[in-house]
Amino acid sequence: MRLSPDEMIFWQHGWIKLNGTIVFTWGLMFVLAVGSKLVTRGLSTELTRSRWQNLLEIVVTGIEKQIADVGLREPARYIGFLGTLFLFIALASLCTVIPGYEPPTGSLSTTAALALCVMAAVPLFGIEAEGLGGYLKSYVEPTVIMLPFNIISELSRTLALAVRLFGNMMSGTMILAILLTITPFIFPIAMNALGLLTGMVQAYIFSILAAVYIAAATRGRKAKSAPIQGNSA
Repeated sequence: MRLSPDEMIFWQHGWIKLNGTIVFTWGLMFVLAVGSKLVTRGLSTELTRSRWQNLLEIVVTGIEKQIADVGLREPARYIGFLGTLFLFIALASLCTVIPGYEPPTGSLSTTAALALCVMAAVPLFGIEAEGLGGYLKSYVEPTVIMLPFNIISELSRTLALAVRLFGNMMSGTMILAILLTITPFIFPIAMNALGLLTGMVQAYIFSILAAVYIAAATRGRKAKSAPIQGNSA
């Protein structure tokens, strides 16, 4: 049993390889793109709506509420990025029931790419909220001595995201491989079910952590927009 989809080679020419990580990652992105197009077609803005549209609106409203609870104002602005992160990781775990499929999140390259997406999104949302000067100023607060520490914090946070997701997804595969050599009939079924649950939890945690980091980058805007209340004589 392979521990990583990197070991699954579909095509190779010299040093160029088309492995399972690339194939399954692009396959998931294709499914998400086509699926989003199909589930959102025929949406209505009238009072009379289908049950399917009502269900979609309940799900989207729930996600927006979760984002708002983290501390992000105007959650609709962030739902595209955070929702896509959650759906990709969740779908990667749910598809493990398909024979021959291995989740690309079991590869460090995929988890590193997801973490880098968060690393790029945090300053982009921060600059959009506070402006370039306001965001860069946060690196030297409360004093310029904190500049190297804040930069190290950004890099270590990205590394921690990648390693955390990779470790949690990889651990399930490793445990399943060990149990297959000991009891090939009983435990793997239970571990597959547990793996589905773990994948959903990791998708939720990864998305929430990304939302927390974005909220920290946009905190200046909230502070500036808060009204100043005074006592009236």
